[in-house]
Amino acid sequence: MPRLHRALALVGLLLLSHNACAQKLRLVADGWPPFTDTTLVNGGLATDIVSTALARAGYASDFEQVPWARAMLGIGEGRYDVLINAWYSEERTHVGRFSAEYLLNRVRFIKRKDAPIQYENLQQLHAYPIAVVRGYAYSKAFDEDQQLQKVPVHNFAMAVRMLAAGRVKLTLEDEFVARYYLSRESAKVRNAVEFMPKPLSENSLHILVSLKNPQHEQIVAGFDREIAAMKADGSYARLLKAHGM
Repeated sequence: MPRLHRALALVGLLLLSHNACAQKLRLVADGWPPFTDTTLVNGGLATDIVSTALARAGYASDFEQVPWARAMLGIGEGRYDVLINAWYSEERTHVGRFSAEYLLNRVRFIKRKDAPIQYENLQQLHAYPIAVVRGYAYSKAFDEDQQLQKVPVHNFAMAVRMLAAGRVKLTLEDEFVARYYLSRESAKVRNAVEFMPKPLSENSLHILVSLKNPQHEQIVAGFDREIAAMKADGSYARLLKAHGM
């Protein structure tokens, strides 16, 4: 009987361990092509990198695409485990744990081609209405500059159309994201605007793991470990190439 009890206890522990491992992480992001979008191959470049690294670390996952504000709220409340596409901000550390950088975003201003706007510092832009996406963190200096005339919009596509129509003087976005959207705009919009030479910032992209998940530290550690391993074994570079980067 003692042996039988021990055997049953071992089976019980193995089943509990299996159930814990079988639980899927709930990944979330807003639509942000080419990085995150359910219409793209494997959910886009960032989704593919993140889910691959987590799988290598032993975590199965499901991906849900929702508006940015809902994604952030869900991370804070614990309805989602991992926000795929987070730029670092101090405020977000109160709801989640950041991973190390796994991609780099270069944010650039965009203006109408016929607008004589120069940019070397933010003070030069105080006179111009700038379309910004609600809830996004662009850079500390930009976000905290109260003299900038920020016009909140739902997404970059709306921002660039407002710019082309002359309703705002500037907008800004990650260069790869902007090029992706511009390639899908009409020639009228696409030919009316251009990037300004000097970038606002270069922002490292991270996952943000909800503090409500009791394994948040282990998840981040496993993710960081596997991203490093993917860069070393060439699989990271292959994913970039597969997504046209």
